[in-house]
Amino acid sequence: MSENRIAIISIIVEDRSASAQINKILSDFGDLVVGRMGIPYRQKGVSVLCVVVDAPTETINQITGKIGMLSGVSAKTVTSKK
Repeated sequence: MSENRIAIISIIVEDRSASAQINKILSDFGDLVVGRMGIPYRQKGVSVLCVVVDAPTETINQITGKIGMLSGVSAKTVTSKK
């Protein structure tokens, strides 16, 4: 099993109908989530989420991949070097 890393998953939601699916995915990995912040940017019609996780790299990639495959959603990850 690989070592855990701290990562920030940045998510931009352009289609709010995907919100329930995003919350389900994050809930499935809830024990790895350190914290999250969501900002509705009403003027642009999007929501921006920042999710901090502490997990193995493979799991971080799995979370980001599942979220990024949703229609109307973009997700990118920044991972600690240690």
